[in-house]
Amino acid sequence: MSLVTLKEILKETREKKYAVPAFNFNGYEDAQGMMNSALRMRSPIILMASMGAARYIGLKQTVGMIKGMAESVDIPVCLHLDHATDAAFLKEAVVAGFTSVMIDASKKDFKENIEITKEVAAYAKKFGCSVEAELGRIGGREEEIAVDDASSALTDPERVPEFVEKTGVDALAVAIGTAHGFYKSTPKLDFERLRKIAELTSCPLVLHGGTGVSETDFQTCVSLGMSKINVGTEFKAAYTNAIRDAVAVNETAEVDPRNYMKYVKTKCEEIAEGKMRLFHSAGMA
Repeated sequence: MSLVTLKEILKETREKKYAVPAFNFNGYEDAQGMMNSALRMRSPIILMASMGAARYIGLKQTVGMIKGMAESVDIPVCLHLDHATDAAFLKEAVVAGFTSVMIDASKKDFKENIEITKEVAAYAKKFGCSVEAELGRIGGREEEIAVDDASSALTDPERVPEFVEKTGVDALAVAIGTAHGFYKSTPKLDFERLRKIAELTSCPLVLHGGTGVSETDFQTCVSLGMSKINVGTEFKAAYTNAIRDAVAVNETAEVDPRNYMKYVKTKCEEIAEGKMRLFHSAGMA
């Protein structure tokens, strides 16, 4: 299949009560492992590149790699640029062929967040590209994104309808108590806030900071209307740990890099499969 947009891949999630898994990848092996699981589980999948990963791989190279994977399977695959704070780079990604982008202007005030997001959405939609935005500020650190606890702010439900209407976004990341990176303590999610937001908008909702959230909390989020759930740090840690394990097993005699990197693919497949079951996306392709 050709790559699909975020709008397309999320359209039935609220009605059918599942969330599409959105996984950050950093190269071929982890992306292919994620894709292998999605195909086996018959799950739609969103493969996400951070700005750092997209710069490391190259925008056109990223599109070429994921587009090739998508065209070799018969399940919906969306290529998403995660947490873009650089509007110029975001626009380059749109032109290169990303089918979804996230503009993160959440550090700006409400009015400026709307203005920036609206401009990006108008631009992206000329290319048939979906747009995700963020309202509220999700704490923690992940590559270019760093928000300390004092600066984080939960999403105000009453502001959501105005934001969605004025910006025209296809999905909205909301802050309900999660954070990027590894948690220092057990996260306490504000489910009543999520319930209220879902009641006030039909726009697909996105959960960031999925690494470390409990299975029960994930399932509650899905039941309350979360449509897209991001997992990044867990895969990054799995990638590096898999290489360490491979080196330990193979010692120094092995010279074929594939015999090291296959550990990454296998580990990412295992994690991805678990998340697809948890988010109820298995069988929804």
